[in-house]
Amino acid sequence: MIEVKEDELLRCPVCEAVNIDKGKENVCRRCGSHIYKHRTFQTEKSWAYLITAIIAYIPANLYPMLITKKFGATQGSTILGGVIMLWEHGSYPIAAIIFFASIVIPVLKFLILFYLLISVKYPIGKDRKVNKHKLYYMTEVAGPWSMIDVFVVAILAALIHLANIEIVAGTAATAFALSVFFTLLAAHAFDTRLIKENR
Repeated sequence: MIEVKEDELLRCPVCEAVNIDKGKENVCRRCGSHIYKHRTFQTEKSWAYLITAIIAYIPANLYPMLITKKFGATQGSTILGGVIMLWEHGSYPIAAIIFFASIVIPVLKFLILFYLLISVKYPIGKDRKVNKHKLYYMTEVAGPWSMIDVFVVAILAALIHLANIEIVAGTAATAFALSVFFTLLAAHAFDTRLIKENR
C-alpha cells in the first residue's frame, strides 16, 4: 500500500474528487478537469479587497457621517468630530466605544491583514513567536463590531422624529459600510493554509 502525504493531495473544484498531485499537469481522475494548485493566485484577491477597503475608509473619515438639520440650518459631523463632540458633552463611554469601533479597530484590522499577507509571501517575522492564526481570528471576531458607527446613525435617525430636527446619514456612512464590507471580504479571501506553509 502506497502512503500519500496530505500535502500531495489535491481537491477537484468541479466534482470534489481527491487526486494525487502529479506536478504541473494535474487532471481529475473522475471528471477530467484541470486542477491548479492554490499557490498560483494565493493572495491577490485578498490584496484587492483590502486596498478597496482602505480607499473607501478615506472618504469615510473626511465626509460627514451624520447630518443634522435643525431650524433650517444644516450641520455635518465626521467620525472624529462626533467623538470629540460626545467627549466634550461628557458622554465618555459612548465616545470611547465609537472611537475604538470606528477608528482603532478598522486601522488595526488593516495592519493585521497587511502583516498576514506580507508574512505569507516573505519570511518576515518567521523567527518570532507570533501566532498568525490568532491574529487572523481577531480580524474575524472584530469585523462586525466596526459597523457600530453606522448603527448609531441609523438608530438616531429612527428615534428622533421632532418637527424641527432631522437627522440623516451622510456620505461617510456609505463609504464606511463599504470599507467594512471589503475588509470582511479580504479576511474571508485569505487562505489560512498559507500560514501553515510559511511557518
